Amino acid sequence: MSSRRKFLQTAGLGIMGLPLAAAAGSGSLMGKDPLGAVGSLGKALPLTTLQLGIAGYTFLHVPVDGAIGMMNRVGITNLSIKDFHLPLDSSPDKIQSVKGQFTAAGIKIYAAGVIYMKSNAEVDRAFDYARALGVNLIIAAPNPELLPYVEQKVKSTGIRIAIHNHGPEDKLYPSPVDVYNHVKDLDPGMGLCLDIGHAARAGADPAKIVTDYAARIFDLHIKDLAVISRVAQPIVLGRGVLDIPGLIRALVGIRFAGVCSIEHEMDMNDPMPGVAESAGFFRGVVKTL
Repeated sequence: MSSRRKFLQTAGLGIMGLPLAAAAGSGSLMGKDPLGAVGSLGKALPLTTLQLGIAGYTFLHVPVDGAIGMMNRVGITNLSIKDFHLPLDSSPDKIQSVKGQFTAAGIKIYAAGVIYMKSNAEVDRAFDYARALGVNLIIAAPNPELLPYVEQKVKSTGIRIAIHNHGPEDKLYPSPVDVYNHVKDLDPGMGLCLDIGHAARAGADPAKIVTDYAARIFDLHIKDLAVISRVAQPIVLGRGVLDIPGLIRALVGIRFAGVCSIEHEMDMNDPMPGVAESAGFFRGVVKTL
C-alpha cells in the first residue's frame, strides 16, 4: 500500500539521527510532543497537537449508545454530530438529552453537520440548532446564492461555517478550491471542512490545500482511497494512496487547531474495525513525525 510505504519511509528518516529542535523556552521536545520532531530535510516542525475526532456520518446505521461505545473503545472524544442522531427540528429538551448522553461518556460534540441549506429558513434553522446544541461550528453545504445571508448569521451569532467539498459529482462544491473561491472574500468565520478523499477525487492535493488555504481550514474529514480517480470509493485510512504523513506535516505547519475527524464509509453496519484501524494509523503517523 502506497500510503503505508510512505509512512514507513518517513519513519525511517525520522529515526536516522535527524536532530530535534526545541521551541524557545520549551526545553527538549523528546518525549513531550510527538509532533515536535523534524520534518523533511531536517526542518523543525512547530509545536502543536492534532485532535482526532469522528464525523457523525460514520455512524449512519449505528444508534447513539452504539456510537458512544465505539468511540470509547478507540479513545476518541470529539464528535461532529449528524441529524440522524439528533434531527434538526429537535426540541430543546431532546437536544440536551442527546448531548447529555455523549457528555456523560466523556465525548464532546464539537460541531454539527453536514447540514444542507436551500433557503433562508433552513439557514436560520441550522444556526438555531447549533446555538441550542452549544457548538460554534456548523459543517455545511449551503446553496451558493445563500452565502450573503449565511455571512450575516455568522457575524451576528459568532458561529462559524465550514463548507464541505463533496467530490466531482457535486454540483455545488466539488473541490475545496471551489469552496475557497466562494468564501475567500467573505467573513473570516466562513471556511472549509476539507474532505481529503473527495478533494483528491476532484484533482486537489489535500496537503497543498491545507497550506494554501490555512486561515480558512476549520475542519477535516479524513479517509483514504485505493486509487486516485473520480469514481474511487473511500477505504480505511492507511490502506490507500493518499499521502497522510504529508497531510499531517502540512497541518502541523499551519498549527491547525481544529479536529481531524475520521469519516469511515465502509462496512457501515459495523464500522468499528475500520474506525479502530484508521485511528491507529493516524496516531502512528503522528507519533513518528
